Order: sequence, then structure tokens, then C-alpha cells
Amino acid sequence: MKRIFLFLLTNLAVMFVLTVSCNVILSFVGPEVRAALVRDGFDYGSLIVFALVFGMGGAFVSLALSKTIARASVGAVTITGDEGSRERWLVETVRELADRAHVGMPEVAIYTGEPNAFATGARRDHALVAVSTGILEEMTPSELKAVLGHEMSHVANGDMVTMTLVQGVLNACVLALSRVIAFAVDNAMGEKKQRRGGSGVYFIVVYLMQFLLGILASLVVCAYSRRREFAADAGSADLLGSPFPMREALMKLGGLESGALPASLKAFGVGGKRGASPFATHPSIEARIAALEKWTPRV
Repeated sequence: MKRIFLFLLTNLAVMFVLTVSCNVILSFVGPEVRAALVRDGFDYGSLIVFALVFGMGGAFVSLALSKTIARASVGAVTITGDEGSRERWLVETVRELADRAHVGMPEVAIYTGEPNAFATGARRDHALVAVSTGILEEMTPSELKAVLGHEMSHVANGDMVTMTLVQGVLNACVLALSRVIAFAVDNAMGEKKQRRGGSGVYFIVVYLMQFLLGILASLVVCAYSRRREFAADAGSADLLGSPFPMREALMKLGGLESGALPASLKAFGVGGKRGASPFATHPSIEARIAALEKWTPRV
């Protein structure tokens, strides 16, 4: 029920923000252009519905299919623990952390690749946690448990859903605002042939603005993702009762070449790099270690 309420509230907020943004943009083009837009059939309501359906809808379809997409994209194979001692330890450790985090037991999978791990799934109690063969080979049991704690914290915090909401909101804003700007520019330039977005100017401006606004949206998504990484690191420390295993895991990851993940999974991988970038989904290793050194137990 909480998730449904959050989804409905987010959609109402998007509609409000888009309506205000459209009016702000059109306030700069003058009354003649605004009158022309109304005369030529510019429809706020239809535009906002279009943006919500294709922006929010696309993000949630990706979330609903996230486990299937994840398994297919990296070739992850679900394990039960009966395959061997390593697999048994992995499944039992994830079950222990899931109990501590008060979430349902997720699927556990292994995939072939360089050191990394990720979590995904539309629901907290039906998630997927996957680790690479590289991280299994490089990490000690204590470090690997901290990495699993990091991923279970993503699951417990509902980060997959909140990231989808953020991405969906921004997708909707990009779709709507690019078209508002294109309509305004099209009319301001005196294009008379085909209204309602039929001119070449309109399409050029739409594609250009989608590209530019998409870059700005990516910056917002990445900034939010970096905040969630700090929270997941702290969550791992909470689950293990100490920040040191996660700190050691990060120090080791800093000296390794992290395995690449598909774009849809990057935000929930554990790997990171030294140094920082505004387009990075993860903070720098140095910043994450510094944050863990300030960790204090939850009361």
C-alpha cells in the first residue's frame, strides 16, 4: 500500500511540476505565441498524459522485467546452495543478511565476470542478488559478506523502486518539456505550414532538447545514485555491526578493475573507481571509505 501511495503521489507531483514548467517556459515567448499555440491545438493535458505514460511507464516496465533482463544480460545462473560448498556459503550468508534486514530471501545467482555484484527486482521480498566469479575469487569471506550486506541494503531500502521513480519523473519531464520548447520555437519562428508539431523545425528542436535535457536528467539520476551508495555502505556496516569489513572490501575494489555492468544495473553494482565524476553512479572509493570511517551504530 505504501508503494502504491508513493507511486500515485509521484504522478501527481509530476503533473504539477510539468504544468508549472510549461507555463514558465511559455511566459518567455510572448502573448502572440501563446495565443498561436492555443489556436493551433496545443493541449497541456494530452502532453502530460503522453509524458507520464511513456516516461513513467517505460521506467516501470523495465523495473518489472529487471530480474529477467539482468540474468540475460550478464548470463547469471541462479543457485540453490546444493552445487558446492562455495554456493552453500553464499546462499546461507544471503539468507542470514535477509533475516537481519527483515526482507524476504532473494534469489541468489553467480555470473562469469570481473569483480562486481548487484541487486535488482521490483519488490523487496522478491529480489535478485548476483555476484561475479571475479569477486568470489578476490574477496575474503568477511569482505564478500560486507559486499552482500551492501546489496541487501539496496534491497531493504527499496532503492530499485525509488531509482525507478526518479528516472521515470525525469523521463516524463524530458519528454514534455522538449515538446513545449519545440512548439514555442516553431511558432516563434513563424512556421505556418503544419501546426501541432508538423514542421521540420519542431522535430529538430524536439530531438535537440531531448538530448540536452537528457544530459541534465542523467546528472540528477547519478547524483541520487551516489547518495544511495553511501546509504548502502552504511547499511552493510549496520547489518554486520562494523564498518571495517565494508571498508576492507572497498579498499580491495579500489585496486581492482571492476566488472562492467549493463546501464540498467550500474546503479546497484558495488564496484566503483578512484576519483569522482558528475556522471558516475558511484562516489569515489576514497569518499566511500571516508564516510564509513564516520559510521556510528544505529540506536
